[in-house]
Amino acid sequence: MTGGGEETAMLRPIAIATAVSGTLDIFWAMILTMTVGKGDIPAMLRFVASGPFGDAPKEWGAGGAVLGLVVHFTLMAIMATIFVLVVRGRPSLLGTLWGTALAFGLITYFVMNWVVVPLRFGTPLPPKPLSIATQLFAHLVLVGIPFALITARTLRPLAIARPATV
Repeated sequence: MTGGGEETAMLRPIAIATAVSGTLDIFWAMILTMTVGKGDIPAMLRFVASGPFGDAPKEWGAGGAVLGLVVHFTLMAIMATIFVLVVRGRPSLLGTLWGTALAFGLITYFVMNWVVVPLRFGTPLPPKPLSIATQLFAHLVLVGIPFALITARTLRPLAIARPATV
């Protein structure tokens, strides 16, 4: 593959990783909401929507909840795109798949939970131990590992097919 075909092929791992990890992560958030949260999944989704859109979505009912899903999957797509671009630029990372998966999961954990969420919502640092445990699980197991496995499966054939440059 050359040119546009290779770029189009890169969209596949981004789309699959976004769908898989986005679904796993939102189900995990729903489980947490029902077990240790307030038990109100639509309110949790509206809270997600309030991240980029302010407090207004919290009052939008089902529309705010749907917007929360859109925000969630958009954030996941951004993370998947960054992962695929990094791995595409450094194919040797596919050789240390588990380390790459865990490192990326750890990076996304710190960016989201120690930078983005505190800046947006004013949450105190450090997070509570339960939050650290549940969020590390989500970012390492539900995001980092699927991203790595999906990207390796879809990008390795491209790396093999690409002619060597001198």
